[in-house]
Amino acid sequence: MGKSGDGAEPRAGKLRWLWLTALVIALDLGTKAMATTMLSYGNPVPVMPLFNFTLLHNTGAAFSFLAGAAGWQRWFFVILALVVSVVLVLWLRKLERHETWSAIAFALILGGALGNVYDRVVHGYVVDFLHFYWQNWHFPAFNLADTAITIGAAMIILDTFRKPADAGTKGD
Repeated sequence: MGKSGDGAEPRAGKLRWLWLTALVIALDLGTKAMATTMLSYGNPVPVMPLFNFTLLHNTGAAFSFLAGAAGWQRWFFVILALVVSVVLVLWLRKLERHETWSAIAFALILGGALGNVYDRVVHGYVVDFLHFYWQNWHFPAFNLADTAITIGAAMIILDTFRKPADAGTKGD
């Protein structure tokens, strides 16, 4: 379907991975809605040792970076995430058929970015509720969008180690 005679994949071939982006967004927004409905702000609910559900609102970026700023960061992070999203879609379109690993990574990052953009636009903050800790040490709370972004980024980093150092010299 849609292939030309030279065996090239249609330009939008890797865009088929956008279903994964949509799934990430749906799961992220669904779990955030459940957390907002079922949890009281700032009150940890123990799930198992080392892990709580704790509803928090993050007006900053990862690890609450710039959370204390005067409010300009909301739209800065919205614009930044939208620019990154456009770049990811363009990269996704340019991937070749065999680059499935990269397509999945880009789709995960895109879904996470757009899930958090929704929160910033609608609420003015990102809903976080996954909270890991060890004794008095607490990892910053996060959400499924953050998890998807982290997994996608880790996949891209791992991919740099999986690829040959000089892929441009095939046949030498």
